[in-house]
Amino acid sequence: MTRVVVCRASEADLDVLSPLVAESLSVGPVGGWLVPEAPARPLVLGSYARLLVSWGLRHGQVDTTGDRSVVAVWFRRVEVPVPSAGWMYDLHRTLGGHASRFALWHAYLDAVVPPVPHAYLAHLAIRPGREDAARVLLAACHRVLDIEGLPAYAECPGGRPREGVLAGCGYTPRSPILLEPGGPALWRMWRPAPDAGRSCGGFPPRVRLRRGVTLLRGRVVPARPGPC
Repeated sequence: MTRVVVCRASEADLDVLSPLVAESLSVGPVGGWLVPEAPARPLVLGSYARLLVSWGLRHGQVDTTGDRSVVAVWFRRVEVPVPSAGWMYDLHRTLGGHASRFALWHAYLDAVVPPVPHAYLAHLAIRPGREDAARVLLAACHRVLDIEGLPAYAECPGGRPREGVLAGCGYTPRSPILLEPGGPALWRMWRPAPDAGRSCGGFPPRVRLRRGVTLLRGRVVPARPGPC
């Protein structure tokens, strides 16, 4: 394999990395749930991807490879985050009438944030055939997190959470978030800090988000908590 160069992205990479994020959303089950109208999907997902990468560049960390075939958008969470008014404003300003489903999605995700300091992998996008490069990029990120003693958290759509890049990089699936109405499952993926073993490590209780779940001030109120 050609040597993989891992580097920090900048504003100059926005036009290249945003389409990669949009494409990864469009080919997965989440994209169709976020934008049910197929003709509008490319434009809406493209606008959302650009917003996400922009926020990562300003408020988090965006890592990529030298050939820009992989992008990872990270945010440090030293305490449980609260819904950001700035993010919601930008979301509605950018997506207009399509913003409500995205706001619901983020409310679902916010409801089950691990209540311990961690690094949040908000999005990992990989050009087809570059999975090995993604593993190299994540390994470089994880070395830094291990030095800091931080676990990592991500969400993974689909029915095989024990396969794929995240599982191969030490992430263990916990119980899923069930997106409704009619959406896919998002597996909560947890990579513990080096000294945490395989315990829950502060992971929140299981939450199954069903039709009976309600939104309260932009957050999801879970119906039935259970063990992790």
